[in-house]
Amino acid sequence: MKNVQFLMVGGGIGGLTCAIALRRAGFEVDIIERDPTWSVYGVGIIQQSNVIRAMSQLGLIDDYLEAGFGFNEIDVFLPDGSHIARVPAPKLVEQYPANVGIGRKALQQVLSDRALGSGATVRLGITVTDLADRGEEGVDVTFSDGSAGRYDAVIGADGLYSETRATLFPDAPKPAFAGQSVWRYNFRRPENVTTLMSFEGSVGMGIVPLAPDLMYLFVTTPEPGNPRYPREGLAAAMRAKLADAAPFVASLKEQIMDDEAVVYKPLETVFVDGPWYKGRTVLIGDAVHATTPHLGQGAGMAIEDAIVLAEELSRQDSFEAAFEAFQARRFERCRYIVERSLAICNGQLGNSPPVDQAKAMREMFEVVSQPI
Repeated sequence: MKNVQFLMVGGGIGGLTCAIALRRAGFEVDIIERDPTWSVYGVGIIQQSNVIRAMSQLGLIDDYLEAGFGFNEIDVFLPDGSHIARVPAPKLVEQYPANVGIGRKALQQVLSDRALGSGATVRLGITVTDLADRGEEGVDVTFSDGSAGRYDAVIGADGLYSETRATLFPDAPKPAFAGQSVWRYNFRRPENVTTLMSFEGSVGMGIVPLAPDLMYLFVTTPEPGNPRYPREGLAAAMRAKLADAAPFVASLKEQIMDDEAVVYKPLETVFVDGPWYKGRTVLIGDAVHATTPHLGQGAGMAIEDAIVLAEELSRQDSFEAAFEAFQARRFERCRYIVERSLAICNGQLGNSPPVDQAKAMREMFEVVSQPI
């Protein structure tokens, strides 16, 4: 396909990465993002060997690694702080680390700079109010600012609460609360924190290096009834969740003082078991396979989606064939991540047998090391 113009609905990790991949393939891309400030919260994200490979394929590897902190192993600890395993991650790109911890703001900057530099356009504070698929004539789109346009195809990269998904498939599953929430907070990184440190237990905890002077702590806690915590007092609430933490994590507790710096998020999942596309509109990333963070692969799956979709659009003769091939390549891998992550969550909640985290990580590495 040539002389094709796409509308990308969503300017997050998946949407920006897909825009970059499409521009590299020679397609035109307009991005709309509902957030007028195009902001992301200021904690970090874990990205593993398959993402390193993807960033290399996209020509982003050096800028990406410069913005983060590379490491090659995951250290696993019991709740009392006893070290039980060091899990080596496979290196998929020679001379580069196997994993990266990176601040979300830093990652957003790398991706947005490259997307804009590649020629993609971005409009902020805009949503889609109407999609009218005209078949071979394209898709007529009406926007919330009253403007309109016609595109050859539309890509819904608008996340867990995707309005594009609701428009295409009103009967598709809605996001479901997993029973846990995650608390996150940034700290100065001591020199001895050079790997992801994962602590097992009913309250899962992990420490991730993000930069030479920065790391973050994540804590996954059971939250029956999915309560909402007021912003005032959020730091004290997070400290209380660390009452039985391993000694190193407990030593950080008194630094958690700023309510505004605590990022609290209920964990929700969705997996669309039917089609991911309809006509000339296709969904990617969290819009069709949002996962809990227990395997650290949510963003990784969206980034892989971007590469595969661009490849199939370049290879196939029609949008239907490209979208069908895209879903066929991504479906089982994304299902695996969603289901295995939720299994770890349910094990921590006591809803199913506990999952050996070191074993689960090794298995996950074997799966995501396979070609996409």
